[in-house]
Amino acid sequence: MEKKNHFSLAVAALMLAVLLRLNEATILACSGTDNEQPLSKIAIHKATLALSDSASVKAQPYVLGLEGQDTEWVVVDFENEDPSNDDWIGVFSPGKFNGSDCYIENDPKEQVPYICTAPIKYQFANFSNSDYSKTGKSSVKFQLINQRADFSFALFGGGLSNPKIVALSNSISFMNPKAPLYPRLAQGKSWNEMTVTWTSGYNIDEATPFVQWVSKGHKNKRSPAGTLTFDRSSMCGSPARTVGWRDPGFIHTSFLKDLWPNTIYTYKMGHLLSNGSCIWSKTYSFRSSPYPGQDSLQRVIIFGDMGKAERDGSNEYSNYQPGALITTDQLIKDLGNFDIVFHIGDIAYANGYISQWDQFTAQVEPIASTVPYMIASGNHERDWPGTGSFYDTRDSGGECGVLAETMFYVPAENRAKFWYSTDHGMFHFCIADSEHDWREGSEQYRFIEHCLASVDRRKQPWLIFSAHRVLGYSSDKYYGLEGSFEEPMGRESLQRLWQKYKVDIAFYGHVHNYERTCPIYQNRCVNPEKSNYSGIVNGTIHVVVGGGGAHLSEFSSVNTSWSVYKDYDWGFVKLTAFNHSSLLFEYKKSSDGKVYDSFTISRDYRDVLACVHDGCASTTLAT
Repeated sequence: MEKKNHFSLAVAALMLAVLLRLNEATILACSGTDNEQPLSKIAIHKATLALSDSASVKAQPYVLGLEGQDTEWVVVDFENEDPSNDDWIGVFSPGKFNGSDCYIENDPKEQVPYICTAPIKYQFANFSNSDYSKTGKSSVKFQLINQRADFSFALFGGGLSNPKIVALSNSISFMNPKAPLYPRLAQGKSWNEMTVTWTSGYNIDEATPFVQWVSKGHKNKRSPAGTLTFDRSSMCGSPARTVGWRDPGFIHTSFLKDLWPNTIYTYKMGHLLSNGSCIWSKTYSFRSSPYPGQDSLQRVIIFGDMGKAERDGSNEYSNYQPGALITTDQLIKDLGNFDIVFHIGDIAYANGYISQWDQFTAQVEPIASTVPYMIASGNHERDWPGTGSFYDTRDSGGECGVLAETMFYVPAENRAKFWYSTDHGMFHFCIADSEHDWREGSEQYRFIEHCLASVDRRKQPWLIFSAHRVLGYSSDKYYGLEGSFEEPMGRESLQRLWQKYKVDIAFYGHVHNYERTCPIYQNRCVNPEKSNYSGIVNGTIHVVVGGGGAHLSEFSSVNTSWSVYKDYDWGFVKLTAFNHSSLLFEYKKSSDGKVYDSFTISRDYRDVLACVHDGCASTTLAT
């Protein structure tokens, strides 16, 4: 009888533990912490030395990039006399680390740790050999990118929460760690200007940065570049200011001006050394933008919330952004079939681990070096308490917008206020910053109205609004629980502007799925059609396209009347303007690039001018 009671108590305790775990999982899902940065799982400040003569780590090749590569695979062989399934290999850059320069954020009396910077990536020791815990021998492959410093590898015991350094490797390095890398194109403040932003290890006192560019049949031109960087004091909190800190190198931006429309240009980044020699990047090419209003085929890609992933399988705690490479690779495959990209917030999901921005720029380089890669600000770029962000959350990991503002160029008047307008042929884009106040009476509200009002719809008939958070409509599960089906206070201030200026489509990220509404105004569908819209613009179509790569978001169980199409998958939108009267909208899955939702808009200029509810120009009875 006593044994039976013990068994019953054990079962009850197990059931209670399961229920508590399920409740914890529910809380985590509601709070969004399932999107935790994988590097944050490592308690690196607790790392201790436990070096063993019977353990070893060796990495090869010793020198990377001998043929100019900026990415190489490295083999790390290791042995451990006392192996465990909790053992892991960390990749550190710079390769020499100690606690002598650790930044203590709170109490200066705190004990200085042996390591004060997180690895740039890690992998469990049994990743490629399930028998590691028995044999104590294994090897893993890491894909490294050139990040302006050498690399070393450490074998840790004690798991991620109580790391103990068992063995250290030799250091390895790229042939030229300072090389100019990872160009990011963006449209400038005028239609015939392209900006090139890149990263290097050269400060201006060591080399002068520039871009050399040319179109067929013309002479080479050189445009100087400005140089920016930032230090730890520019970060607003931890981990960006502490264990996530890594020197960002130098970020250069050059402005290529007076471009001919629709012209192919080749370019390469250069650094002129004091001895007169030049350090060159690879050669790239782009097609310049069409003249505003130009009648030609124009194709736009839009998505949000992509993030980064590692091709070597490292870093993927909870499979952080499982669709990031799927979307990236599909866009690379389709690269010749679009002209410009808008990544509308939640860019790298570095969350204060600075090294991850290099990883992201390397991931998108084939795209961003070829077409303008325009970004918007999201909560994971900007939000931090007490720093002026509209939302008082810690989602940026202490970056408070500095990384996004510096690593990518946008044609904003003030890049700390991330709203801007840009043109691409027959398209006019108004990009809002949902992490700053957008409500009526705010500085951003005035910008949005000016942006919408300033477009000449005869020349640029396709008017697009975009923001990271859903300021319009979404059937997201948590918006549904709140009963708002939007970001609180979202459309209340802005829907009058969308209606007055007859915005065609509004795009959002933040919610990690795809959804399209009917043309809608004040919660009511104003057009029963679903796939072919024609005539007067009497409402705006709202599209959530936040399935770029991060964990997917569930839909509400409520069947919202205005929702036309939903998809719980990764994907992106492609807009194709054939002329001033015909636009094609396509939603494509990242997995296969096929179209799963589409519609067309067909109309004339007079349809844009027509009077609609809350969208009529003033008239007079005078003649």
